[in-house]
Amino acid sequence: MADRDSGIVDITISFLLGTATGFILGILFAPASGEETRKKIQESAAKTGDKAKESYEKIAKEAEKGIKVVKEKTHEGIDSIKDFVEKKKQEISRKAAEIPAVEEKKE
Repeated sequence: MADRDSGIVDITISFLLGTATGFILGILFAPASGEETRKKIQESAAKTGDKAKESYEKIAKEAEKGIKVVKEKTHEGIDSIKDFVEKKKQEISRKAAEIPAVEEKKE
């Protein structure tokens, strides 16, 4: 799951960087005054920042979900191990109690 999340992050970052680079290059080579160009770049940077923040928030929520699932599965596994160990302890205690009874019969 971690590899999938890492891939999503890489793709999102690449997409955002590519979008921002393409937009800025388009503005720089478009015929416009310096003031208009700076304004467009500023607006583009703000939009890209908002998109990056939204993507980060989505990824953070997915990571939280993943962590929650892992914690739940870990607790389930621990509980299963505890149950198994408890059953084995009872089984061993029962067998240990039977052993003296068998030895007493031999005598």
